[in-house]
Amino acid sequence: MEFNANHPILFVIVGCIIAVVLAQSFYFLFRAMKRAKELGITKKTVSSTITSAAIFTIAPAVAILLGVIVLSQKLGLAVPWLRLSVIGSLSYETIAAENTLGALKEGVSALTDSSAFIAVIWVMTISIAVGLIFVPLLTKKIQGGIIKMGTKDKKWTDIFSNAMFLGMISAFVGYVFCDVALAFDGDFTGLIPVCVMAASAIVMAVLGILATKLKIRWLTDYALPISLICGMAVAIPVTAWLS
Repeated sequence: MEFNANHPILFVIVGCIIAVVLAQSFYFLFRAMKRAKELGITKKTVSSTITSAAIFTIAPAVAILLGVIVLSQKLGLAVPWLRLSVIGSLSYETIAAENTLGALKEGVSALTDSSAFIAVIWVMTISIAVGLIFVPLLTKKIQGGIIKMGTKDKKWTDIFSNAMFLGMISAFVGYVFCDVALAFDGDFTGLIPVCVMAASAIVMAVLGILATKLKIRWLTDYALPISLICGMAVAIPVTAWLS
C-alpha cells in the first residue's frame, strides 16, 4: 500500500488522542466549577470568567491554525493538528521538520515517503519530550534559586531571567539569518526569512503602539496572529522576487 501522510487511519489515531485531552479539560473544568460553588463564588462570576477565558483563547487559536496550515504542506494535516493541539509550537516544529528533511536525501518528501515521515516525527517528538522530563525534575529547584537570588539582588535576578529568554530567542533568530551569506554568491533566497521577520516585527510594533496609545485591549491579544498573517502575506511576493 502506498504511504499517505493524510491517510484516514492517522486522523482516527490523532482524533482519539485529542479526545482524551479534551476530556481532561472538561474534567478539570467541572471540578473547578464544583470547587467554586463550595467556596461560595456566584454563578455569574464563574460564567463571566469562563466566557472571558474562551474569548481570549481565540487569538492564540488563530496562530495555532496558521501553524497547522504551514506544517501541513510538509507533513500532511493529521500530525500538525496533533502536535499543535497538544504540545508544541510553530517555530520549534517548523525548524525540527525542516532540519530533518534537510538531512535526508534531496527531493525526499515526508508526504509520500514513510521513512522520511517517521524520521521527522521521531525528531520532533524526542526533542519536545525533553522539556516534559526536565520541567517536573528541575523547575522547582531552578525557580527556588531565582527566588533566592531575588531576595539578595533583584537587579541580577532580572538580568539572569532576561538573559535566559534572549538565549532561547537567539536560537530561532540565528535560524532566520543562517543563509544570509548566500547573497554574496548570487543566491538571495536566504534573505526571504529576514524580510518576512522584519515585516512581522514592524506590524507587531505598529499594533503595540496603537494598542498603547488608543488603549485597545483586544488589539494586544490579536497582535500575534495578525503579525503572523501579515508576515505570510509578505512572504508570497518576497519569495517570487528573490527566488
